[in-house]
Amino acid sequence: MDHSPRHSASSSASTRVVDVLVPVALDQTYSYRVPRGLELKAGDVVAVPLGPREVLAVVWSENANPDPKLHNRLKDVIEKLDVPPLKNELRSVVDWVANYTLSARGMVLRMCLRMGEHLGPERVRMGVRLVGEPPRRLTPARRRVIELLSDGLLHGKSEAAREAGVSAGVIDGLVDEGTLLAEPMPRALPPEPPDPDFSQPDFGRQQRPAVDMMRTLAASSSFHVALLDGVTGSGKTEVYFEAVAETIRRGRQSLILMPEIALTGQFLDRFARRFGLRPIEWHSELSPRTRQRNWAAISAGEAPVVVGARSALFLPYADLGLIVVDEEHDQSYKQDDGVHYHARDMAVVRAHIARIPIVLASATPSVESEVNARKNRYQRVMLPQRFGGQQMPQIEAIDLRREAPARGRFISPKLAEQIRSAVERREQALLFLNRRGYAPLTLCRACGHRFACTICDAWLVDHRFRHRLVCHHCGFSMPRPNVCPNCAAEDSLVAVGPGVERLQEEAAALFPGARTMVLSSDLITSIETMRSELNEIAEGRVDIIIGTQLVAKGHHFPRLNLVGVVDADLGLGNGDPRAAERTWQLLNQVIGRAGRDQGRGIGFLQTHQPDHPVMQALIACDREAFYASEIAARERTGYPPFGRLASLIISAGDRPAAEGFARSLAAAAPRDEHVQLLGPAEAPLAVIKGRYRFRLLLKSARGFDLSHYLRHWLAAGPKPKGNLKLEVDVDPQSFL
Repeated sequence: MDHSPRHSASSSASTRVVDVLVPVALDQTYSYRVPRGLELKAGDVVAVPLGPREVLAVVWSENANPDPKLHNRLKDVIEKLDVPPLKNELRSVVDWVANYTLSARGMVLRMCLRMGEHLGPERVRMGVRLVGEPPRRLTPARRRVIELLSDGLLHGKSEAAREAGVSAGVIDGLVDEGTLLAEPMPRALPPEPPDPDFSQPDFGRQQRPAVDMMRTLAASSSFHVALLDGVTGSGKTEVYFEAVAETIRRGRQSLILMPEIALTGQFLDRFARRFGLRPIEWHSELSPRTRQRNWAAISAGEAPVVVGARSALFLPYADLGLIVVDEEHDQSYKQDDGVHYHARDMAVVRAHIARIPIVLASATPSVESEVNARKNRYQRVMLPQRFGGQQMPQIEAIDLRREAPARGRFISPKLAEQIRSAVERREQALLFLNRRGYAPLTLCRACGHRFACTICDAWLVDHRFRHRLVCHHCGFSMPRPNVCPNCAAEDSLVAVGPGVERLQEEAAALFPGARTMVLSSDLITSIETMRSELNEIAEGRVDIIIGTQLVAKGHHFPRLNLVGVVDADLGLGNGDPRAAERTWQLLNQVIGRAGRDQGRGIGFLQTHQPDHPVMQALIACDREAFYASEIAARERTGYPPFGRLASLIISAGDRPAAEGFARSLAAAAPRDEHVQLLGPAEAPLAVIKGRYRFRLLLKSARGFDLSHYLRHWLAAGPKPKGNLKLEVDVDPQSFL
């Protein structure tokens, strides 16, 4: 930014003072004088000096009573940026989220201003066109550029260089020679609005009541929460599209939140078939230029529908009229770094503050949403049957105590036989295992040495496709050695347990003629890569899919009728209070991929615990039994949603410092009969990235203001110094 004297000169005649919030890790506002002639109001985005730097900030409020003694020491606001101001509704959301999560307000604001240095009007792009004779020195690179631009049209400079396979310097040289003319590219036109009447779906009798409720909800223009509760394949997306269509007709914006890995081409294509074009996207894979353009369109009201990951919740919508949270049960809605917030819960908060309706959609609602629906806090909108009359998959257990795979194998004979039959019928089969890599552990047969991360309390996972041993917590990796580093034995290393890569190896041996594909987040380099691979499956170019939870997110594979869950017990034994719920949801969702188009789907659960309540509920397709059992257990023990939790993680570079501070902090906790303090105890993952970790867990009644208690405690208690770090997570989802 410009640091000329006009920006730093103080204005003695200025009497007006505003308080601004800076998008950095600070909770307080700072006061600045408003130069004469500069019109400012709350919400305006401005540039201000902060120490030696010039930073972006947002005017948070008028300072009506500035201290006269400090007036001459205050600095001036430098300038107001030419962007729409942040509305009072969004500023209230920032304050609410910061207060609830105990985060710095500046860090919450930062999520609203995701543009960084790209904030403001879109920079002018330069283009080039052919106007003159070829230069005297005509190299092959120059010839390619001239041929590309022979149509005489204006081409973007960087795009022309890329398409011709030359550097930007070649383009600049031709401009200098007079062969090309450089001129500004015309500004991109605002995106075309989706057409709410482009293609009206033919809803079945079972869906029409839900469709009517969605339209009524969107038309109400008031705060209301609806839980769209429909079995897999029931057409939930098409149904909530009707709420989106009604919102478009009313000239307001809609936000559809999705787990990031579910932002697939399939969903965008379904949207385009309904509304005539794709929506505006918002996720981590956007290029800086696209991010800038989309942010500007959203804030200017030129983006009627936004489909995005959890961060899209904090964008400055010009006139937000509807929020949809798809797959509302998905645990990836919880952000576990920076500001610890749950996007589903904060979406309900934003809808309440904005006084707009919100739809939570899921085939397997979270226990929290299920309880809210049962207590009539949320309106339940049911879709009990699959679209088009398709039947729900049949589910069978394979008891691994009696039908175990051969030694060194992980696919039981019964499951292998079913897969073989499916492939022969030219149907697809899915092998599901929620474990990335080849094997979770590598050890030496000779001495028993186990390969562990050097800076985490975790084993290294064998990734054969990458030829590396990898830590899934810090990212450390090393080549897979041929010799044991402990005893120097050669060819003694063995992989223990299966990952999806090992399953592919086994599937290739069992079904040599079948085409296989592994879908795993560590093998997906971008959303576009994932979309391409999902399209291959949907088009029938893959026979056997081997996947992690990536495949459980709302995908539609027409030929998939068989799902085999290789280790159904995997998520049940980790000590997580939500382990049963997550296992039930994940397995329901993944088996729900089967039989959505034609034929009857079937799911096989390979399990050592066929009598476990979760397995029994799955096999019987008895969701009521699962919810009744889980809700009763939560109510009995006071766990969410019948109580509240907050987690404090203390970490340090050495164990005694972390443990000592954790004990001092616990000793300083205010006594309150409504709060139970558990710990400190060593965290299940005791060391991550070389830092020793101790956990304190707070448990309180549902109606207790746990955030206020925490704020009072931490303000009066000891402060972390030096290498110590304290992380507060209100409503934790992870207990590692």
